[in-house]
Amino acid sequence: MEQWLDLRSDTVTQPGAAMRAAMNVAPVGDDVYGDDPTVNRLQEYAADLFGFEDALFAPSGTQSNLLALLAHCGRGDEYLVGQEAHTYRYEGGGAAVLGSIQPQPIINQPDGSIALADIESYIKPDDFHFARTKLLALENTINGRVLPMEYVQQATALAHGKGLSTHLDGARVCNAAVKLGVSPRGIAQGFDSVSVCLSKGLGAPVGSVLLGSRPFIKEARRWRKMLGGGMRQAGILAAGGLYALEHNIQRLAEDHDNATYFAAELAKMKNIKVSTPQTNIFYVDVPSFVCKGLNDVLELTRIRVSMSPRLRIVTHMDTRREDIERAITVFGDFFG
Repeated sequence: MEQWLDLRSDTVTQPGAAMRAAMNVAPVGDDVYGDDPTVNRLQEYAADLFGFEDALFAPSGTQSNLLALLAHCGRGDEYLVGQEAHTYRYEGGGAAVLGSIQPQPIINQPDGSIALADIESYIKPDDFHFARTKLLALENTINGRVLPMEYVQQATALAHGKGLSTHLDGARVCNAAVKLGVSPRGIAQGFDSVSVCLSKGLGAPVGSVLLGSRPFIKEARRWRKMLGGGMRQAGILAAGGLYALEHNIQRLAEDHDNATYFAAELAKMKNIKVSTPQTNIFYVDVPSFVCKGLNDVLELTRIRVSMSPRLRIVTHMDTRREDIERAITVFGDFFG
């Protein structure tokens, strides 16, 4: 029987044998006391890799982003964020619910950026009628789109010039770095903090790292404890993340190549419209009246998707080229 092909997300990746071996032998301690050697090594490695003073291991990207918002902003402050951004749309309103931080959502441009003029216009005056604008939060990649380096430099310079801090939701920032051919340190320039997910295309089973200055990470660590993110012998998990950063960044190019090939083949078919991927994510516009039938056929052929008229397809390290060929055949038979 053929194995399942899961195209829902790059969060579904399974740790490989070498990563599991590293996790199995990882030395551990109590990370709440700060003496888990593998967690400490991960944090030191990540901070150096991305060019920051310090780092903090968190259980999830949602928590890592929330820690950043809480450390940057106080009650009654606000952060500027794109309408499509994960921190605004998909993280349960945590900043507002748990931090009394007001999001100021701004429309994203077709390339995923926020127009510089919009950023400037939404910064509030220093007037007690308004929430205090403290932070600009960007996301890279955003729905698979890579923010141009020149834009990031301009946006972060604008924010800093207006007295704002800057945060990057870098859940897939390594995909962006590989696509642009720059280093992790280069892709993070201009940001006061960056959240990096280890459990998407990098292939670790759990966790994200938050990067920033030492005082910032000290504040974030306090919030992590309050939110229940202080783990004990977490080195077993951190070892997977460390292996991912050491070995799995450059291989993301394979996921990008697979997405490009997959999308090009689907684009040849009638009755669907396919976006051109920049990284490992692309979208297929499917007529709504065929969604159920297509989903049934995919299930029968052991292919998982999150079916929608705007169908997102994500390639990852467990998506082999032969699996993609099989999926192309299934789509072709259905729409043929």
